[in-house]
Amino acid sequence: MKRPIYLDHHATTPTDPRVVEAMAPCWTTEFGNASSATHAYGWRAEALLEDARERLAHAIGAREPREIVFTSGTTESDNLAIAGVLRAAMPARDHVVTTAIEHPAVLDTCRALAREGVRVTELPVDSDGLVDPAEVAAAITPRTALVSVMAANSEIGVLEPLEEIGAVCRERGVPFHTDAAQAVGKVPVDVERMGLDLLSMCAHKCYGPKGIGALYLRERRPRIALAPLLHGGGHERGLRSGTVPVALCVGFAKAVELCQGEMKAEAERLAALRDRLWERLRELGARRNGHATRRLPANLNVTLPGAPADALLVALRDVALSTGSACASGRGEPSHVLRALGLDAAQARESVRFGLGRGTTAEEIEIVAGRVGEEVAALRQARRSGSA
Repeated sequence: MKRPIYLDHHATTPTDPRVVEAMAPCWTTEFGNASSATHAYGWRAEALLEDARERLAHAIGAREPREIVFTSGTTESDNLAIAGVLRAAMPARDHVVTTAIEHPAVLDTCRALAREGVRVTELPVDSDGLVDPAEVAAAITPRTALVSVMAANSEIGVLEPLEEIGAVCRERGVPFHTDAAQAVGKVPVDVERMGLDLLSMCAHKCYGPKGIGALYLRERRPRIALAPLLHGGGHERGLRSGTVPVALCVGFAKAVELCQGEMKAEAERLAALRDRLWERLRELGARRNGHATRRLPANLNVTLPGAPADALLVALRDVALSTGSACASGRGEPSHVLRALGLDAAQARESVRFGLGRGTTAEEIEIVAGRVGEEVAALRQARRSGSA
């Protein structure tokens, strides 16, 4: 059976063959445990691990490689950042500020902490999906331990004003965290320029392996205190115990490095394809969700009136699409992101996310646009016939 055209790159990406090649020795000859300090196998593994840490630090503008803490992915990094900071700051500071459109890894962590007595402020966004830095400033109190605002939204692709929010947080002396899973490797990210104290990221959103992520944790000016979630062998400076998967770390660094080198050209190519797709879908009466230009170059989220997304995705078996975050797709509820933008439940259920990627071609975009047009027309006709 011919495989569907893949336009769900926000859910995950294929691992680049160059990344697989870089990881290959770590499965066979360079298989040592980086914590084995008594022989050459461990020393070599540690050298590979520290090289990967240094390359990732450089990619996001971190001052020190040791500010990179390896985790199993962005979800763990988000949990470690938010719960770690709050538990280290309590009881003196027990308040976290975030937004209504965050990934479940952030919102669910905040809500779990609320059951422990933490006060959570979820700020609204405007109809374009942007949070107002002035509202962030107004929400901060003397008891605020952390502000967490995502870099790029996984559903609507909107890029939040991190520099402005970072300036607010720095002025008020409050640590600033971002979930940058969808941003790293796709748009420029610089923790110093953006005023970030903590940043969560992972490899599989940027053509690296699944199962590996990292948390950037500022070490100086100021040093951010963090209570670990996992306890054991004291790995990662005691912040994340567990044997570090050197092969995955090497692949992570290689994937981000490749994305950095190809970012400008790839962003221009994908933005052109995305805009062509939007032109075709607009002819169907589609409404674009999220800011028109302040968005990821490969993201397009649209509402197609009269075409329920679940029925559309079933009909489009030759195209791999989604309605939103893969981590929330099983909940069966209208997207909390789209509802926060002002869409009602019916409109949210008529919305589809297109995630273009490295392998997407102009020919595929034309095919997908045509197939969407066919199935939307069929669904609208079926609805008219049913109401006649």
